[in-house]
Amino acid sequence: MKTVLILGANSDVAKEAMQLYLQQGFQVIAASRSLTEIDAFVVARALPAERVVTRYFDATAFGDHGAFYAALPAKPHIVLYAAGFQVTNDQALVDWPGTLRMMNTHYAGAVSILNLVAMDAGNPHLERIIGLSSLSGVRGRKSNFIYGSTKAAFTTYLGGLRQYLSPRKVVVNAVVAGYIRSKMTAGLTLPESLLLEPAYIARAVVGAGNGFTLVPGFKWKIIYQILRLLPESLVAKLP
Repeated sequence: MKTVLILGANSDVAKEAMQLYLQQGFQVIAASRSLTEIDAFVVARALPAERVVTRYFDATAFGDHGAFYAALPAKPHIVLYAAGFQVTNDQALVDWPGTLRMMNTHYAGAVSILNLVAMDAGNPHLERIIGLSSLSGVRGRKSNFIYGSTKAAFTTYLGGLRQYLSPRKVVVNAVVAGYIRSKMTAGLTLPESLLLEPAYIARAVVGAGNGFTLVPGFKWKIIYQILRLLPESLVAKLP
């Protein structure tokens, strides 16, 4: 039986992905700071609890990552990094602890644990690493450039990791998502027509192919290309 390790498993997308992986016959190691919420989700969805193992994981507790990884009950075939934390850009400009936590969750914590995964010579099973990133990291915009910079750094790391692991035939994907209806966006005013459901993003995660950048949703594919190609003078006029 193949094993998927989900880091940040209490996120809305991660929980939906967990359900899909279980439907495909995987064993799931659900790692999060909120294990009771994961247990409740398993019960609520009537998922096969015998194939779900929960482990405490804090993306920002770098010193614990080595022991966490060493104690896993099985070496993963697939790793999904979905840990997230967000403060608004206005907050981030004046609240350094919140800003640092966002940086550590999205980038430093990801590098810390995924380096351990990638460099584990004792795991011949590793076949894929997936990172949940964001379109906010495509271009710097004045409304969210601090959050966006953490996602841009994460995407860049994943791109390099993909090249590094290519000789070992390990695929690395970056799911570059737009607005998701989730706990993290609950307090934000976002256009309803652009909101995607966590289950929709999860299907893109679980169905990831060999390409690097995965942008779920046709509207967001268009927005992604526009953001990439837009001249700086026009990007400056965006919110």
